[in-house]
Amino acid sequence: MRLSLAAIALLCGAGLAAPAQAGELFGGVYAHAVDTPFTFDTGEGGVDVQIGVRSEPIEALRAIGRPAAHLFGSLNSEQGGTDFVAAGLSWKVAVGPLYIRPGVGLALHNAPELRVDPATRIRTDLGSRVLFEPEIAVGVQVSERISLEASWVHISNARLFNREQNPGIDMFGVRAGVKF
Repeated sequence: MRLSLAAIALLCGAGLAAPAQAGELFGGVYAHAVDTPFTFDTGEGGVDVQIGVRSEPIEALRAIGRPAAHLFGSLNSEQGGTDFVAAGLSWKVAVGPLYIRPGVGLALHNAPELRVDPATRIRTDLGSRVLFEPEIAVGVQVSERISLEASWVHISNARLFNREQNPGIDMFGVRAGVKF
């Protein structure tokens, strides 16, 4: 099942339906399946285009630092590459003229349920349909409404849903945000 751009746009648009919490629209371009110590080769590649929405900081969650809720979709450019939608929380922490934005969420993806590397006979599927989605960004507020970020997004099951393997996928890229 390939997630369509229309489905992702619909999911992200649903986040816009709550204007009291609407904070910003963001989008970016990412290198897909970058080799890092957190992953091993899934046989995927290409470029991801991500688009999403982020709420204003949630006052009711003051006890954990007033995170913002986020919802985004990611489309991979390669046929058979992994697309996903993710939702979670992120915190914006000022560090001089820059900020750091750590986040965590859950992702639902469309990668194959079973995939084996023919050369090594190692499983390269992601182990479960639902994955953890930690991320971190370093950004700068360019103007009152515009921000730019360099970010890392990771999806994996952390071996909690499937103890056999956990290749995960790392994405590195840049994104821009526009406040409403």
